[in-house]
Amino acid sequence: MEVREPSASTPATLARELLVACKRGTATEAYASALASLDDADLERVRTDRETALAFWLNCYNAGTQLLLDDRPALYESPLRVVRFFRTPALTVGGTPLSLGRIENGLLRGGRSKYGLGYLPKLHSTSFERRYRLSSLDPRIHFALNCGAASCPAIRAYEPDAVDEQLDLATRTYLDATVTYDADGGVVRVPRVFLWYRGDFGGGAGIRRLLREYGIVPADASPSIRHRAWDWSKTPGKFVA
Repeated sequence: MEVREPSASTPATLARELLVACKRGTATEAYASALASLDDADLERVRTDRETALAFWLNCYNAGTQLLLDDRPALYESPLRVVRFFRTPALTVGGTPLSLGRIENGLLRGGRSKYGLGYLPKLHSTSFERRYRLSSLDPRIHFALNCGAASCPAIRAYEPDAVDEQLDLATRTYLDATVTYDADGGVVRVPRVFLWYRGDFGGGAGIRRLLREYGIVPADASPSIRHRAWDWSKTPGKFVA
């Protein structure tokens, strides 16, 4: 696959093509280099258009995960994974090295801390994060981001003009596969991401509202929420077929 220069290929296209190259196991260097050499003018729509930003940063995160798993697998396998894997630069955008943590928390989550169950702001945001972060948090990103764990959702390549429909599909698919509802016991068991980012979903009421919206629990149900264990087994290449 030929990589076009940034003048002929949008940042969103480059990020998508990098992710597709990761999926196919073909060369990624040209795409990564093109993303690194973008300038502020090239990234204008990433900065100003919500759909473009969502698709771009989701694809960057998921491609960055695959690149790290391939190039530096020991970071993931380390007992200090949370520090070593998520804080190591995964790819460079516009001359700025970005870790998975910075893409997720500084940009996609709009500058929220990974601590505090989603209720706390990020204490230190870089100028790049302040310039490019999304102004509002879409909790569906948690069903699209893949950090290499077996419990993570499958990866798909996101498109700006279809990102909302794609996120709906990703959300429904992941919830159908991971959530169980015990009507008799009044209990719903959900992935641990709902605990780690409880505030992103609007607390317990927001989680139940989302589960009703996607038909996981009945419209009149208000079950107790239990959280499943997370399987951190390294699972690269978990793409949607």
